Amino acid sequence: MQPIRTGRTLITLVRADDADDLSAYYLRNAEHLGPWEPLREEGYHSADAWKDRARDFAGEALKGFAYRYVVRLETGGKIIAVANFTTVIRGVFLACHLGYSIDHDMQGKNLMFEVLDRLIPHVFGSYGLHRVMANYMPENERSGALLKRLGFEVEGLARDYLKINGAWRDHVLTARINDADDRTGSPEG
Repeated sequence: MQPIRTGRTLITLVRADDADDLSAYYLRNAEHLGPWEPLREEGYHSADAWKDRARDFAGEALKGFAYRYVVRLETGGKIIAVANFTTVIRGVFLACHLGYSIDHDMQGKNLMFEVLDRLIPHVFGSYGLHRVMANYMPENERSGALLKRLGFEVEGLARDYLKINGAWRDHVLTARINDADDRTGSPEG
């Protein structure tokens, strides 16, 4: 697959050779991302652990189970963000979950919007999905504002939805629908 470009970034599906850069991204941002992620056992973000994980992620994309992307500035270099479209369900649902994060030093530069504004239509068009769901903790106002700006609509609140940073946390449930899809459900379109 060819890289996806935005005005300032280069986006690629995770490849096995991204392992060292993914390890560096997560280790560099451990404190920044910690409040928003599950607790991880020691060594979870080691380069060796990421070698297996990156290979597995690349395989998930080939099988259509998940599409995980790394983001670099257009000039190359280190990973500055990740965007994961996971738990892909086909059949009559045609949906997935979106998760994302950005390097601490890259916050506030509109980069995550730029990336997701390009990636979401790509995922809809390339993988035939109808719905992308993204959930966030109510106190994560930045994430809520980003999703709203991207066209996600709030669908509800789930109590004790995920165990984040060692505690069960409520999440606001949102989704964005592929408006290009035929809403009648007829095979003729």
